[in-house]
Amino acid sequence: MKNNYNNMSVKELQAEETKLRSELFNLTFQNKVNQLQDTSRIRIVKRNIARVKTALKIKETAGAKE
Repeated sequence: MKNNYNNMSVKELQAEETKLRSELFNLTFQNKVNQLQDTSRIRIVKRNIARVKTALKIKETAGAKE
């Protein structure tokens, strides 16, 4: 499930990163107490966080050039 983060605004990206980090915390906690069934979800969320951070960095460098 790849999302197109390049079309989102900076505020939307920051909100998405906060949401994903919260989800990652909850998934990690569930994994530690052996309540998580689908452990691959952790990897997916980490990759989505990286995608959001990449999109934020691209927007930051594009704003600096203008």
